[in-house]
Amino acid sequence: QVQLVESGGGLVQPGWSLRLSCVASGSIFNIDSMCWYRQAPGKQRDLVAVIRSGGATNYADSVKGRFTISRDNAKNTVNLQMNSLKPEDTAVYYCNADVATEPDLRFTFRYWGQGTQVTVSS
Repeated sequence: QVQLVESGGGLVQPGWSLRLSCVASGSIFNIDSMCWYRQAPGKQRDLVAVIRSGGATNYADSVKGRFTISRDNAKNTVNLQMNSLKPEDTAVYYCNADVATEPDLRFTFRYWGQGTQVTVSS
């Protein structure tokens, strides 16, 4: 099996920064895309940023220029550097990864972490 564990959430003031990390562990042969999503109370879970195996990235318009996604393939880790945080960034942040558990890449499945709370408030 594969587990994803996020860390780095917390309570910060507007304008501050936070860095989220997510580590994948278990029976991993290859990781394709890794993503960060977020879900605010009463709202749907939305994509924040994605980074593909080759390093290409995409961001939601609301975080462009403020958030940076990165990954360390050797450590099966994806990070989200969040700068200039706003109250509207308050949400539970989830990472996910498309993981192949064996050399046959048809056996690639999406796994999710349990989420980490980010609260931006003065």
